[in-house]
Amino acid sequence: MSLPANHRGALYMAAAMAGFTANDALVKAVTGDMNTGQIMFVRGLMTTALVLAVAHRFAAFVSWRAMLQPALLLRIAAEIGAAITYISALGTLPLANTASILQALPLAVTLGAALFLGERVGWRRWLAIVAGFVGVLIVIRPGPEGFTAASAYVVASVVFAAIRDLCTRRIDGAVPSLFITAVTAATITLFGALLVAPMGGWQPVAAASLLKLAGSSVLLFVGYQCIVLAMRTGEISFIAPFRYTSLFWAIGIGILVFGEVPDAWMATGVSVIVASGLYTFYRENKRKADGVAQESVPESP
Repeated sequence: MSLPANHRGALYMAAAMAGFTANDALVKAVTGDMNTGQIMFVRGLMTTALVLAVAHRFAAFVSWRAMLQPALLLRIAAEIGAAITYISALGTLPLANTASILQALPLAVTLGAALFLGERVGWRRWLAIVAGFVGVLIVIRPGPEGFTAASAYVVASVVFAAIRDLCTRRIDGAVPSLFITAVTAATITLFGALLVAPMGGWQPVAAASLLKLAGSSVLLFVGYQCIVLAMRTGEISFIAPFRYTSLFWAIGIGILVFGEVPDAWMATGVSVIVASGLYTFYRENKRKADGVAQESVPESP
């Protein structure tokens, strides 16, 4: 007996979040041995090879002119910025904290869509966005005791990731997703190679570190594919809240692997962020439902 589409979509989303979080943990485990540029380069080589093989298998390549789309070029630049800032933060911040701040991404995307794409956002969702960013401030604790450069890196990665997601909406639908992923992975790999020397130079790569980055590249690819399947399987309003399952993975891995126990500030902040995000999803779903209901009302003769 097959599961309903929404349930399958929710499982795909949960699997994607597990893949992304486990990838973050493996990257965090090698940040003490390699700089950010070297990590981007080594992991990127393996990810690019994997994506290119799959893209070739499914004939996902299109003309190189597709790369000249401004939306695609900006998306690639934003993805590079997100990778640099997030990997830099992983080496310093607890995994649960980085994952918590990253949960503000849906709110940032909603904000960006309202400001730059002209999407209508009611006052309730504006309040939810403000509350969500207050939650981020609670997590990072801007002040002499709590705030660090790493916290700023994660916030910057949220901004870059929001730009990436908004640009994705503007890319021609005829361009295959695998092509976009392949081009992005290859560009990040090249950019990582350029950053190796400025960030401290090449360090010998131990077999254990190489194995961790190989696992990271596979998990990253699985995460990308699962999230695409999730978005195409069920209703986004039902599926999207399952992105918060990444917090359970991040907290569990942080405690068991890195000995990172979340404090009260982090727990309070993440509660505010999640509540704001869930309310935003709820309001978006209600707005769409109200719009459908109005369209279905017959006009008076």
